[in-house]
Amino acid sequence: MKKIIIIDGGPRKTFNTASMLQKIAEGAASVSEEIEVKTVRLYGMDYKGCMSCLTCKIKDKAVNVCKFRDALTPVLEEVAQADGLVMGSPIYFSEVTAQLRAFLERLIFPWLSYNDYSLTAPKRIPVILTYTMNADAEQARGVYQSMGIIESCLNRAMGDVEHVDAHNTYQVKNYDRYELAGFSEAAKREYRDQNWENDLQRAYDAGRRMAEKIIANQ
Repeated sequence: MKKIIIIDGGPRKTFNTASMLQKIAEGAASVSEEIEVKTVRLYGMDYKGCMSCLTCKIKDKAVNVCKFRDALTPVLEEVAQADGLVMGSPIYFSEVTAQLRAFLERLIFPWLSYNDYSLTAPKRIPVILTYTMNADAEQARGVYQSMGIIESCLNRAMGDVEHVDAHNTYQVKNYDRYELAGFSEAAKREYRDQNWENDLQRAYDAGRRMAEKIIANQ
């Protein structure tokens, strides 16, 4: 049995990010009964970012999985054994949520050697990143710049990182209820009607591609 871990870094259980991740899960599961897909919601967990304990860097005992003990520990250990990793987040202030950022610190820092600055993950596995955002495709360039170092580390360590993002997302179900006059609800709705189903299909297809890679390499 092969396993894909999906990390949901968004606060809302049923909105944009969760919907994209669900479609990735469905696409992956459609490939084979030999693919197990597990979703972890970070907002339901009590954990911290990197604690700078440097346990992962102790001489002759260096490890590439964070050893600080809290609720995130078993998730990181499970990711280390997984065959595929998916991470999703809404974009706040041009970056992923604090919860996903903390997860990424704990995930990536143990891979980094301060002897030669190499990055060694427990396994080289395919990765999918899903960002959902108000920004359109042009404005999203700032998001990718903000996430550049993190994504560079993922690419160096994993070698196979795919984006499947949703731009200009619909923010709430009822715009009249909120102070959101800076956005045109009609334009948002029109964009969503024209693009959202395609975004979900792209997510589904990305999940299928990941699972197909995993099955082909077993």
